[in-house]
Amino acid sequence: MIKPWIHAARPRTLPLALSGSILGSFLAAADGVFRWNIFLLAALTSLLLQILSNLANDYGDFTKGTDNHERIGPDRMVSTGAITPRQMIFAIALVSSLALISGVFLILKGFPNGDGMIKLTFLVMGLASIGAAINYTVGKNPYGYSGFGDLFVFLFFGLIAVVGTYFLHGQILQTEVFLPAISLGLLSTGVLNLNNLRDERSDILTKKHTLVVKMGGKWGRIYHAALIILAIMTTALYVAVNYHAITQLLFVISIPLLLRNMVVVLRNKIPANLNVELRNLSLSTLFFSITFGIGLIL
Repeated sequence: MIKPWIHAARPRTLPLALSGSILGSFLAAADGVFRWNIFLLAALTSLLLQILSNLANDYGDFTKGTDNHERIGPDRMVSTGAITPRQMIFAIALVSSLALISGVFLILKGFPNGDGMIKLTFLVMGLASIGAAINYTVGKNPYGYSGFGDLFVFLFFGLIAVVGTYFLHGQILQTEVFLPAISLGLLSTGVLNLNNLRDERSDILTKKHTLVVKMGGKWGRIYHAALIILAIMTTALYVAVNYHAITQLLFVISIPLLLRNMVVVLRNKIPANLNVELRNLSLSTLFFSITFGIGLIL
């Protein structure tokens, strides 16, 4: 009974979900405003939102008929019958509630005596995150079927995750933190792009108009390379603007992993092989966040 739910939660995607709260917390630590309770609650909320997104995608793609014999990604639990649609709907509602509760505690801890408008703003952002996690594939007009998935991933996994976590720690905002936030958003978008490159054929057949379907596989691979190069450049710019010590270049050791992923994707002709690169880029992004953060606090 438990194994299908673990599979539906897709544990391999969870390192990517943690990257935003880790990076935002490292930036806060570098500025002397880090708080453990904020980091733990932000990490928990991020994990719940990622699990929610995975469960909703499992259900949404089933209802749209996207999970068929042409799909080469991991098996989906509703389409295989391991989990019934009714059970998945209940799970989506449950995880949504848990994410909301965790998010509310995060806001209350972040702003114990803060302005009510700031709390309301973060609550709206939290509700928007829950809505975005569900509406990627669920509903009459899911944005994932219209080519807007990349934009939403960039915003929620990059800008909101990193800058939001940073602000929750100390109620301060430095404009420079948007640069590493942009880097993480670009790398997270790269993970989604790999997923879309892998599923291009089945998405065309089921009229799932991802950005890859709209631009074609060749341009999708070039787009992937651009995401990685720009991610490296924006972080390098942050270090150049805020340079204090050689340790800030520690993130450079993650660059070969990112460039290797870029080269493999550019040369790839077999979509099924991208499953491994999905995992690799997710872990490389987490490694990038950790090395960048450690370099800051050293």
